[in-house]
Amino acid sequence: MASSKPIALALQGGGAHGAFTWGVLDKMLEDGRLAIKAITGTSAGAMNAAVLAQGFTQNGPDGARETLEAFWHALSIMGQASPIRRSFADMLTGNWSLDASPAYNMLDVMSRIVSPYDTNPFNINPLLDLLNETIDFNKVRSCGDIELFVSATNVRNGKIKVFNGTELTAEMLMASACLPHLYKSVRIDGEIYWDGGYMGNPPIFPLFYNTSIADIMIIQINPIERDEEPMTAREIHNRVNEISFNSSLQRELRTIDFVTRLIEDGKLDAKQYTHAKMHRIEASEELNPLSASSKLNTEWEFLCHLRDIGRNACSNWLNENYKQVGKSSTLNLRAMFE
Repeated sequence: MASSKPIALALQGGGAHGAFTWGVLDKMLEDGRLAIKAITGTSAGAMNAAVLAQGFTQNGPDGARETLEAFWHALSIMGQASPIRRSFADMLTGNWSLDASPAYNMLDVMSRIVSPYDTNPFNINPLLDLLNETIDFNKVRSCGDIELFVSATNVRNGKIKVFNGTELTAEMLMASACLPHLYKSVRIDGEIYWDGGYMGNPPIFPLFYNTSIADIMIIQINPIERDEEPMTAREIHNRVNEISFNSSLQRELRTIDFVTRLIEDGKLDAKQYTHAKMHRIEASEELNPLSASSKLNTEWEFLCHLRDIGRNACSNWLNENYKQVGKSSTLNLRAMFE
């Protein structure tokens, strides 16, 4: 579309909640007013990015929409073999939580006291198998229209590792999604990696260093703020994880705000520093009430529910903010950090 405005996307990870991002992408690709030129992603966000790139290489926006749906449907089929399921009562009441699932509770307890090196000595990994079966990485690597950046955490030195889309493999995607209490670390070129969310969920800096796109859209899954006080052990553990996985993003956004202030005050040369225009699509009203356990719920009905929330959130954002793209930020960073 000739009138499309270029944009770079930053896709958060969040397990099955990544289907919300699928919905946002689906609507964005269908609408056509935004041209996706680069994506940085972590965990489920990285998988969404790779699948989108594959489909875009095959058949443009329509191909990307098709491959995204096919990937999430395949994930739901894989999940049917899992013993972790909603309780009958939750099914009757429409509660998507797995908190009452005996298998989930057993996994939750075991993951705190037993290592995956003990419980899974042969490193059986259905998710890695799914990535190899559903994603054509040759097409992902050859996608010349969209630049990809996938993050993981180097276990040895604690630093972030960013893999470029031109080199992407299933192992790199798995590294980006490797929660250490569930999976063995992923070894790539002699280094071992855990989930990228520990150091960047998602990282923004690859977009500054490797692209010239000024408009950056964050697709946010994990809540930054919660009004209620965590009181149970599970609530405390889950909130600690949310804060930890948002901390690096918070630091980057604060830095972007600081640089923007210096540019606006004339203390930095705008020709040498990117005056970033930041945007965000989120649905905290719908996503925040979902329990952390629902991130392991891969029922097709639930994934489609999240997709529809994402489509609606994107549609609302476009209707309210599209005219500002290319002109100014629609995410008020200054208000976030005051």
